[in-house]
Amino acid sequence: SGGVVQGRTIGGPIAIRIGNTEWPKWVEVMSAEPPDLSERSRGRGAALTRPRPGHADLAGMQKYGFDEARPVLERASARETAARVALGAVAKAFLGELGIRLVSHTLSIGSVAVPQGAPHPRPEDVQTLDADPLRCFDAATSARMVEEVDDTKKSGDTIGGIVEVLAYGLPAGLGSYVHCDRRLDSRLAGAIMGIQAIKAVEVGDGFETTRRRGSEAHDELHMRNGEIVRDTDRAGGIEGGMTTGQVLRVRAGMKPIATVPNALPTVDVASGEEAKAHHQRSDVSAVPAAGVVAEAMVALVLADAVTEKFGGDNVHETKRNLENYLASIPETLRTAREL
Repeated sequence: SGGVVQGRTIGGPIAIRIGNTEWPKWVEVMSAEPPDLSERSRGRGAALTRPRPGHADLAGMQKYGFDEARPVLERASARETAARVALGAVAKAFLGELGIRLVSHTLSIGSVAVPQGAPHPRPEDVQTLDADPLRCFDAATSARMVEEVDDTKKSGDTIGGIVEVLAYGLPAGLGSYVHCDRRLDSRLAGAIMGIQAIKAVEVGDGFETTRRRGSEAHDELHMRNGEIVRDTDRAGGIEGGMTTGQVLRVRAGMKPIATVPNALPTVDVASGEEAKAHHQRSDVSAVPAAGVVAEAMVALVLADAVTEKFGGDNVHETKRNLENYLASIPETLRTAREL
């Protein structure tokens, strides 16, 4: 059953198998058995001695003492994120039972970006996002992004961009201001930076906040209809390492894919001579896919933070603990939970 019976988890490990259609082509090359040395230098089995700039190839070879890059690039490949997305689906289902919903979208591809102040997508907009070729919520910007990708492809290059993950329905108080390792923004940043090719993370307005004065950088508190509210969300739903009840906003910057069709200069470590890097199959841009992976990682971090605070041996118990927590907050301290 793999931990799932009749559509419900039963407390056991959930087993998921994801097939790779490319695997049959590599059975011999990646076999656990020692290779036939007479065949090793041919075809797919040829040693990859020209490490690719921007990849883990060279540093991985140095670290583990490999004489070629194949063992490094196979493990460093972003294909392993398929498993993380599967795990994230379970985490999102759990969070959904508590009224917490996530959505991700593409903010920019290269220099083409969604205009400042454009509406944020909501969870009910997921189908619209998935129907867009670049998972961009702004149709006009998406069309320009497609042109940018097409132009990049024609020039034999790759391109990066920025994605954003939003989480709705979070209660205030997840995370901690007391322990640095339990600060929610720290945990989110670590999880996002663990995604291949991600080079930057922002929470809320992030770097833009550093260019403002204090009077314009924070979210003021007001009392309205018996609840404390914030009219802005510059902090991205996190203050002092804890959720505020507002929409959580996390952005991730992805560098251009390092496997460039017009291969970059490198050094052949077998001969010591300069050469062109090995060209492995790659996409022009993986930014939309990075958004899906980032959403999964945010879901896993949030699910961990929820169970850390509310515990419970089943979903109903966790939900009851959450409801009791919200009810226990004194009326003068209650904030709106932005759904």
